[in-house]
Amino acid sequence: MSALLEFRDVSVDYGTSPALIGVSLEIGAGRVVSLLGGNASGKSTTMKTILGVVRPRAGSVWFDGEDITRWSTPRRIRAGIASVPEARRVFPEMTVEDNLLMGAFTRTDRAVRSSLADIYAFFPRLAERRRQLAGSMSGGEQQMLAFGRALMSGPRLICMDEPTMGLAPVIVEQVLAHVAAINRDLGVSVLLVEQNAELALQVADRGYVLRTGEVALHGSSTELLAHPGVREAYLGQGIAPLAAADGIRAVDVEEESP
Repeated sequence: MSALLEFRDVSVDYGTSPALIGVSLEIGAGRVVSLLGGNASGKSTTMKTILGVVRPRAGSVWFDGEDITRWSTPRRIRAGIASVPEARRVFPEMTVEDNLLMGAFTRTDRAVRSSLADIYAFFPRLAERRRQLAGSMSGGEQQMLAFGRALMSGPRLICMDEPTMGLAPVIVEQVLAHVAAINRDLGVSVLLVEQNAELALQVADRGYVLRTGEVALHGSSTELLAHPGVREAYLGQGIAPLAAADGIRAVDVEEESP
């Protein structure tokens, strides 16, 4: 399947400190890709670079065959890239419906109300709460609202930053089920930045592991789940720094398969 988004040897600095170093990755059309890594590994910088919040020092970002490295954030949103930020960041003093309509702020077409109806059909709970203030909703409901708000822009790719953070385990499973449904039923590609590595890789098709701004591993989710370095660093021990896993190298896991 063709790549919808590509990083080609992307390097990003914050002042004199490198945040990404020659990162290459791709997200296929209709795919879910998980981005893993410890603190300060470059996950948030990768998302900010996709959204145009920060610009690369070197390398390029491509979306649907076009070089978007110098595009503004609004232009990227209009082209089909949306985000679900960490901690949801809904507008607490606005109603559910007004929050959803904020997701369509870059649109100039006349189908916004039709899209709103589609979101309510996809998330019936939001339809029930449309007049409720977003700040009075539960964490799981706010995450659902953040998903709906992102979908209101009509995206082809949604970047999701830690969508299960701070949620109870039973709600985490529901949120990841929503991620899978957005991809499966709506055909939207997803970049999933998630601390729960095991669950994230169960939802994703492929994954990338970042360590201090570089790609340490990449491959199919099945291969990453089975890889001893990933298992040591992430599975069964909480989220430990990737450096704790000896022997991890910047290679495609598929190249190591017999």
